[in-house]
Amino acid sequence: MLVVATSGTGFVLGSGTAMDLSGLCWTCAGTMMVAASANSLNQVFEKDNDAKMKRTKLRPLPSGRITIPHALTWASSMGLVGTALLASKTNALAAGLAASNLILYAFVYTPLKQIHPVNTWVGAVVGAIPPLLGWAAASGQVSLNSMILPAALYFWQIPHFMALAYLCRHDYAAGGYRMLSLADASGQKTASVALRNCLYLIPLGFLAYDWGVTSKWFCLESTLLTLAISATAFSFYQDRTMHKARRMFYASLLYLPVFMSGILLHRLSDNDQHCTADNRLISRTELASSPQESRNVDGKKNKATPVRPPVAYASVAPFPFLPAPLYASY
Repeated sequence: MLVVATSGTGFVLGSGTAMDLSGLCWTCAGTMMVAASANSLNQVFEKDNDAKMKRTKLRPLPSGRITIPHALTWASSMGLVGTALLASKTNALAAGLAASNLILYAFVYTPLKQIHPVNTWVGAVVGAIPPLLGWAAASGQVSLNSMILPAALYFWQIPHFMALAYLCRHDYAAGGYRMLSLADASGQKTASVALRNCLYLIPLGFLAYDWGVTSKWFCLESTLLTLAISATAFSFYQDRTMHKARRMFYASLLYLPVFMSGILLHRLSDNDQHCTADNRLISRTELASSPQESRNVDGKKNKATPVRPPVAYASVAPFPFLPAPLYASY
């Protein structure tokens, strides 16, 4: 559900003024199938480990409710159908991102969990791709401002998983998973990593506004929201108890839906983005103009030399999906 929600949010953000409702539905359906495939393969590979953990021993495979061939058939079918659906109903880029994420999750992240604590950061990359997939499905390409939501997903996942790893560290040890919290008896490193990544979330609201994705109100809301989750992380850093870790975990659960709701509520249409970009450029031009430059311009007013329109701030790289400057033909 989380993967589908983030993918759908990415689709809406990448749609511009007019959103294709059927395209959104196809994107969510294809994403759901590929995610189901990845999760099923994960449980196939971790069947024996899951049987040793309290939180996972009742899953279908370790409990014996279904067999491994059954699970593999289901996983293969969902992966192939989901990828084909995205390729046929959206575009090849979205399908490629989905297939790549399936491989990264099932064949890189899953075995890495039993090898090294870096698995958490690899898992964060996996979680950051679905909103990028949604954006690509809507726009057909990946641009700089499409990275806002993936960045939020990436940095958000670190405190979320650090809290979970601390709360379930004994269970993870029994299952044979190499989490950072297992080699961190005091919990100080786990808490510092969580706090640091919470702070990395602070600039995202300002970037979303500066890059023309949202209005300025999102800056305020995003900052307040990030300071709230950072406060729980700082509290956990100061007092590393189960209670403080659980509070940070609950704060992380609240953060993501509120952040995504805010970015959707305050997102700008294509026309709004152009107006905002032009207004910024005009302001910068006025500030940069000196009195001498103004006199020179007044003296040349009567000449027949064609005047080139200003370049729109968002009409140049790294925004290749927007219209080219108006004077490109001069």
